[in-house]
Amino acid sequence: MPALELTLAILKPHVIKNPHSLKSIRKLILTSNFKIVQSKRFTFDQEIAKTFYLDHKDKFFYNRLITFMTSGPSDLYILARENAIQEWRDLMGPTKTYKAQYEDPDTIRGEFGLSDTRNATHGSDSVESATREMKLLFPEFNVLKWQENEEFYFRSNSLIFCCFDFVHKVNYK
Repeated sequence: MPALELTLAILKPHVIKNPHSLKSIRKLILTSNFKIVQSKRFTFDQEIAKTFYLDHKDKFFYNRLITFMTSGPSDLYILARENAIQEWRDLMGPTKTYKAQYEDPDTIRGEFGLSDTRNATHGSDSVESATREMKLLFPEFNVLKWQENEEFYFRSNSLIFCCFDFVHKVNYK
């Protein structure tokens, strides 16, 4: 059986401020067969936002992005499934909201994105970036330990879903 892949998903501040959007996106995550390994509501401070978006430092939208991402809480998830990185990116749709609205209107960004900065979601683009991003935003989470001790349960669906925390927990029975 193939190993599960992990990816980082972020629901951005304007989504969290809209309960209908948040509920709809969470439902999409679950119906797309993602397992939520870790989940938390998190408000980026300047330091973490600048570290997280360091790749964009020299781009014209950098300051606007940092200001937006520190404007309120975001939801952070570690998602698991086969081919999780690509599957999450497909579900999100194109980064540019205008393109998503016209070319992929049924994607998360096509439906819930407001602008290129407020495009509703973030997703890691590679295993390397997923590992780096998870380490920054979930410093207590150990990928190797999860693979050794819990991945089996996630593959075999020996899980309990806790809707209050929006996370799957291992059912050790």
